[in-house]
Amino acid sequence: MRPDSKRIKGVSYAKYGYLFSLPFVVAFLIFSLYPLLFTAVIGFTDFKGVTATSFSFLKDTFANFAYILKNGTFRLSFQNTLIIWIINFIPQIGLALLLTYWFTGRNRGIRGQGLFKVMFYMPNIITAATVAVLFSSLFGYPIGPVNSLLKGLGLVPKAFDFTISKGGSKLIVSFIQFWQWYGYTAIILISGVLGINPELFESAEIDGASRGQTFFRITLPCLRTILLFTLITSIIGGLNMFEIPKLFNRNGGPANATITTSVFIYLLAFDGTYQYNRASAASMIMFLVIVALSACVFFLMRDKYAAAANKRARQDRRAMRKLGKGAAS
Repeated sequence: MRPDSKRIKGVSYAKYGYLFSLPFVVAFLIFSLYPLLFTAVIGFTDFKGVTATSFSFLKDTFANFAYILKNGTFRLSFQNTLIIWIINFIPQIGLALLLTYWFTGRNRGIRGQGLFKVMFYMPNIITAATVAVLFSSLFGYPIGPVNSLLKGLGLVPKAFDFTISKGGSKLIVSFIQFWQWYGYTAIILISGVLGINPELFESAEIDGASRGQTFFRITLPCLRTILLFTLITSIIGGLNMFEIPKLFNRNGGPANATITTSVFIYLLAFDGTYQYNRASAASMIMFLVIVALSACVFFLMRDKYAAAANKRARQDRRAMRKLGKGAAS
């Protein structure tokens, strides 16, 4: 036996793992778990005001939640959030799948793949404030690169103010979200494809399958888990959109056309009224919405064959237990 493989009797190495994980645990308890629990609690109270130091629970326990659900601005913000997320996610996942097909083709000797991947991923590492300032300058009125280009091509007779157009502002915010995240989604999908057993592709090639058949019959089914992860994280991120709608067109303008639920919660809690209790109630409502949508996605994207096999296995175990009880009696 080698000397370095010997264990010293009476020495426990597990404690060092706990020791190294302690800073994370402490930070999580203080900065994540405690604010989460406190938010959940004050949603049932009268806690409001920047100088408030105490609160009491409401007689009508769900009064704050009822107020939020009846609030027209909240419903509009929720509608805007869904629309902006759908508009940016559909082309995002489509382009990401196209890039995945392009980069992972077995017979595509694309040069400089690393450079392309860096360029695709680059928008994701730029800060949201920088992106908001950049696009505000691009779509500036009356002078801006986009307006100059449109007028130069003769597409518009005069400068167009995108900041006062409801539809235009919504499309710009959606495009920014798409531009920032399509590279990240593509990198995740490409990594998933690289983890698939190469023998599957070799077998398909031997059997004469085309590139399209291989992609749709082998690649996509094997990416089920990665696609589920991508969709869940996109739902969480999409329903929590804040920086771009807040910074690009201040506080979700014009006329609340780009206000999202996160911006609504921020304005409710920190923009003059300081209604922490109602903002907390809105946060918990969005938390439940995200949980419900995630559960639906898990159910719809489950492996039906594996689920059926698990169901049969449970039925067999129940039958065996009944037989065992009958034999024992």
